[in-house]
Amino acid sequence: MRTTIGYTVESLGYVVGAQGLAGFASQTLFGTQWGWLHRLADLPSTAYLGIAAAGLALVAAGVKTRKAPARPKAT
Repeated sequence: MRTTIGYTVESLGYVVGAQGLAGFASQTLFGTQWGWLHRLADLPSTAYLGIAAAGLALVAAGVKTRKAPARPKAT
């Protein structure tokens, strides 16, 4: 179960991080809107960096959860 939760959190982190990076790059470099976050709220470029950092934190938490040692079973 721990492995499944780790992969789920990690996958969610990749999606959130990609949306944050795409939003930041599109506003900063091209002056347009990419991804789907701009449909939910009008965010400044720095907020998209925060979203990308949150995605990175989710990826790290998922990897840590996935690699955590299993608890010994009671006999």
